[in-house]
Amino acid sequence: MQNETTVTEFILLGFSSSPALRLCLFGLFTVLYSATLIGNTLVFVLICLDYHLHSPMYFFLCHLSIVDICYASNNVPHMLRNLLGQGRTISFAGCGIQIHLYLIFALTECVLLAVMSCDRYVAICHPLRYALIMNRRVCLTLATASWAFGFVFGTLQASLALHLPFCGPCEVDHFFCEILAVLKLACTDITANKVLIFAVCVCFLLFPLALILVSYLHILATILRIHSVPGWHKTFSTCGSHLTVMCLFYGNAIFMYMGPGSSNSSGREKVLSLFYSLVSPTLNPLIYSLRNQQVKEALLKLQRRKRVFHSM
Repeated sequence: MQNETTVTEFILLGFSSSPALRLCLFGLFTVLYSATLIGNTLVFVLICLDYHLHSPMYFFLCHLSIVDICYASNNVPHMLRNLLGQGRTISFAGCGIQIHLYLIFALTECVLLAVMSCDRYVAICHPLRYALIMNRRVCLTLATASWAFGFVFGTLQASLALHLPFCGPCEVDHFFCEILAVLKLACTDITANKVLIFAVCVCFLLFPLALILVSYLHILATILRIHSVPGWHKTFSTCGSHLTVMCLFYGNAIFMYMGPGSSNSSGREKVLSLFYSLVSPTLNPLIYSLRNQQVKEALLKLQRRKRVFHSM
């Protein structure tokens, strides 16, 4: 039996104890984190500055960029310090904030990706009614709802987890305060927490994924009716890359939180968490925005403005 103690801080065990491997991981993760910040910030700035990008699709992409920047910045800086042998400890309050923000941004992105797939469905399957259906009011409502659902259910999960009694030694076998890793340290029954996590996964993972798959099936059926081969190739290529990223995002989350033994494999949790913290935020601006012709044109305009400004 472990004694219940008043916890003031947690110790994040992080990755391998090998100094050489930790240094290599530090270099790799620094590059990916820098790419995440640069790519998403660039997309956000381009969308704000170019009025040609003031459309529903880019409005949601702007919110996705904000979510990715915040999500990565919540976890990665502390992980990089940990890899350098610093910042292995985190206060109870700091851990609570990290869990809270992690859940808010993750759940918001789950809803936001589903909203974006619905936007693509309307744009491709009902192009003549697109402007009428996806008007400014609808877009604002959908974006606000995404953030609101993320905040409410993220706060609910974090509150229930942080009100549990914890046992020492408080060593979190992870590189940040991930909720499953922290729950393992609780001194009491966590059945209610597990049931809530499962229910949230059904609402924020299974339902949105089903909605996305149905939307893209309709999109695929519409694409196959296109007689223009270049138009068919362009649309299929774009939607195919979007669907691949979305399936990877939801598939990894389902495997992590709903798969067999989802609360027991710390190594698996770390690898999958890396996908959310670094890989997905790095890929999103490349897949959704920077491959797009309109975004490329906006980037060229920005570069021309910069040259003119420097030549004055």
